[in-house]
Amino acid sequence: MSTKDEATAERDRVVIFDTTLRDGEQSPGASMTLEEKLQIAELLDEMNVDIIEAGFPIASNGDFEAVSEIAKLVKTSVVCGLARANSADIDRAADAIKHAEQNRIHTFIGTSPLHRQYQLQLDEDAVHERVVSSVTRARNYTDNVEWSPMDATRTEADFLCRTVEAAIKCGATTINIPDTVGYTSPAEFEALIKMLIERVPGADVVVFSTHCHNDLGLAVANSLAGVVGGARQIECSINGLGERAGNAALEEVVMAIRTRGDHFPYYTDVDTTMLMRASKLVSAASAFPVQYNKAIVGKNAFAHESGIHQDGVLKNAETYEIMRPEDVGVKSSSLVMGKHSGRHAFREKLSALGFELGDNAFEDAFRRFKDLADRKKHIFDEDIEALVEDEMTQAGEAMRLVALTVIAGTGTAPKAIVTLDINGEHITHESTGDGPVDAMFTAIRSIAPHEATLQLYQVGAVTQDSDAQAEVSVRLGQGDRIVTGRGADTDTMIASAKAYVSAVNKLVGGRVGSMPETKLKAV
Repeated sequence: MSTKDEATAERDRVVIFDTTLRDGEQSPGASMTLEEKLQIAELLDEMNVDIIEAGFPIASNGDFEAVSEIAKLVKTSVVCGLARANSADIDRAADAIKHAEQNRIHTFIGTSPLHRQYQLQLDEDAVHERVVSSVTRARNYTDNVEWSPMDATRTEADFLCRTVEAAIKCGATTINIPDTVGYTSPAEFEALIKMLIERVPGADVVVFSTHCHNDLGLAVANSLAGVVGGARQIECSINGLGERAGNAALEEVVMAIRTRGDHFPYYTDVDTTMLMRASKLVSAASAFPVQYNKAIVGKNAFAHESGIHQDGVLKNAETYEIMRPEDVGVKSSSLVMGKHSGRHAFREKLSALGFELGDNAFEDAFRRFKDLADRKKHIFDEDIEALVEDEMTQAGEAMRLVALTVIAGTGTAPKAIVTLDINGEHITHESTGDGPVDAMFTAIRSIAPHEATLQLYQVGAVTQDSDAQAEVSVRLGQGDRIVTGRGADTDTMIASAKAYVSAVNKLVGGRVGSMPETKLKAV
């Protein structure tokens, strides 16, 4: 046994439970297509994530299909389906995960006074009965059952112990303790996990888990505190994607455990060199950009501008870097890309940036790269990232931008002429507006009618200089549905049109495997 293996053997393994495809997709505007979900699931499986919560099968036919297809695709990870504490949910989840090599049913019910009184309108005894019946039913389908008391951190200690004990007696193998509204603090959460392990009979034969939300910015800290308290599973998501302020970020908890082994004597099996690739894929699929100063995977995570910092890093990287960039998949490259670059160099650059494309997708990306190189003198890594992510966003869309003409200026009424390809048919419309963007969006709305309101229109430069690509985010809201589209191009108007069309595709279900109009929310 090597020294590294010996060191690992002395540490407890922390199971990583990824909920990007379930809780992450509940973020307003973060709906993903079936193809995107399959890509993410395949990557999570490849990077050795232990459990993939693939979705909420009862929520819709789209969610059921996604969970079922992921169950067939995944080779190593456990595929998990979420279910409320009722027979229909559990039966549907069991049907969706039945093809998985390894499967799990995750069932839950609210236990706090607020949830019992206002959401469930049930007393303690009735909730207890639901726990017994739901875990028992799930156990009939699989021997891998996880149970969660929703809003556990605001539940009375005695009742929480009572429900946890019931779940264990009925066969639950994992007990997840959710901080559903991001209310707790690290010291409180550590004490809560310790209390449950000490007080509940049978606690020694199950795995305790954390599921922390980030409403107060404490999701990662609380998750790690839970592990110190005795939990051995962390529920988390790529980029921290999730309800409201999000979940604990997978990349942060994994790297905290890896980097601070002196304080956290644990380990995970996650291949950390794939973290950046996973972050980019989830960002592209969800249309949620990663903030520049995001820990681990943000653009500035390993950037140094201060002269003092730069001097120190050049002499010894450890002066200002506690992790090596390559440990999370950030690779340096001396390749200068331009219009004379060939396929081999372009493929090497994509690999260095964390993208692995199939042959057809690669050829499309290479063609667009050549087009970009004809329009832009300097091609930066960020340009290639935006190009590939833009192509991923448009993949499978039934409606695509074909042509755009915008006329605007002093003393001239803004006008836009838009041509869209809808399932192979070209449709052109001309509209005027208060400005060029309004005219363009009005023309698109005339071709693809909808009642959504524009909630966000955001423009950013991908790189420096006046010839930089523009990256545009558009968010549309209609009823209880919120969708987000992204587009990139050296022409800001074209990028804007692409982003709006992408959002409309999601809104009207014009994407292959599009997700449902109504989402059930949980945990």
